[in-house]
Amino acid sequence: MNYSKDLQNPIFDVIAKASEQLNVESYVIGGFVRDLLLNRTAKKDIDIVAVGSGIELALKVSELLPKNPKVQVFKNYGTAMLRFEDTDIEFVGARKESYNFDSRKPLVENGTLEDDQNRRDFTINALALSLNKTNFGALLDPFNGLVDLEQKTIKTPLNPDVTYSDDPLRMMRGIRFASQLDFEIAAESFASITNNKDRISIISGERIVEELNKILMTDKPSTGFLLLYKSGLLDYILPELTDLNQVEEIEGHTHKNNFYHTLEVVDNIAPNTNDVWLRWAALLHDIGKAPTKRFTKKQGWTFHGHEFLGGKMVKKIFERLHMPLNQKMKFVQKMVIMSSRPIVLAQDEVTDSAVRRLVFDAGEEVDDLMTLCEADITTKNPSKFKKYHNNFNLVRQKIIEVEERDHVRQFQPPISGEQIMELFNLKPGREIGTLKESVKEAILEGHIPNEYEAALEFVTKKALKMGLNKD
Repeated sequence: MNYSKDLQNPIFDVIAKASEQLNVESYVIGGFVRDLLLNRTAKKDIDIVAVGSGIELALKVSELLPKNPKVQVFKNYGTAMLRFEDTDIEFVGARKESYNFDSRKPLVENGTLEDDQNRRDFTINALALSLNKTNFGALLDPFNGLVDLEQKTIKTPLNPDVTYSDDPLRMMRGIRFASQLDFEIAAESFASITNNKDRISIISGERIVEELNKILMTDKPSTGFLLLYKSGLLDYILPELTDLNQVEEIEGHTHKNNFYHTLEVVDNIAPNTNDVWLRWAALLHDIGKAPTKRFTKKQGWTFHGHEFLGGKMVKKIFERLHMPLNQKMKFVQKMVIMSSRPIVLAQDEVTDSAVRRLVFDAGEEVDDLMTLCEADITTKNPSKFKKYHNNFNLVRQKIIEVEERDHVRQFQPPISGEQIMELFNLKPGREIGTLKESVKEAILEGHIPNEYEAALEFVTKKALKMGLNKD
């Protein structure tokens, strides 16, 4: 089969010309070819295999291109990269690989195109299109990857035990592709992932998180997380999640399965945000429930303080997986700690003071928090579902009204500590903090508007009660 008409990007003609001048064979391979054949949006990165030096081919391509784009050379890996228009083109020499058991870093030597296709993770990623003058656009498909594309199947080119043991990250990649493409992992291949799950321990947290992020960003993340769970990989990666997959019954009282509830929440939030960290918050919002679960005859099952404990657990997870310990982690922590606040609010009468406090505590993240909490409504009772969503709409409307009137999202007190010190001839001390806090509380409770004159009058009366006199 020939796909020359599909190779519209002018870079392919330039690579073909450069290959001819260097007398080397070249092929486009991997994800670009897979997505081309699936009619998916073209990838913004293209992998080129040269049967020879990939670095020399990249330099020759740059020489033939207008403006001679800069070539980044990675000598240790035998690869090179250049950017053409809005696409990254990576060049590598065809190679064959062998592995040591305790490392995913291969021993590499030069090889043929067939060697290079053998080392690919999946048959659908081993597809190659020729960029050579004699058969430009011809499909090279030694493992029937085209059939697997048509049958929506994830298979390894070689024995899956060898493929996954050599590079255990491929197990997560297979699950990620199944999730992204809505494909099934072949039974033999999935059994091999289960058998080799302990090998994931040699993979760095950074690489694991890279794959988790891609699974989280799919249209239906639960697909990938269920596969991670069923294969046993999730026990190694996020045991805090698998701990939620238990339902106990005492004296006829049961509680919901918080693992499957969590997956529902992540799926619910997916259409409403492309922020991977908000999706992480959805994934981790209930992790504190397993360790805080208690049963009493009076209250039944309770999870008191699970949000606060969950916030602490978030930090430990981020540290263990080498995730960023910056504002991104703090954002996820904040969302987890506050995850029940709007839900409680939506169950009761929605008062201005409660909304003010919610906006004050959530600050700029209040909209994200509302998005998370709406995704948390997984009840199958239609009347409850409707009631909660209606109440959330009321809360959202109240947030707009309160914010327009009281400006608490980026709260700044209308009267400063310096002004209070000047008014009452005070030196820095506890009284200043007490007066500032009383003004803040009065505004949040709705006793006074967030305005200077009202705050001045209030703080003067409060100061007099404390025995302080105006200067």
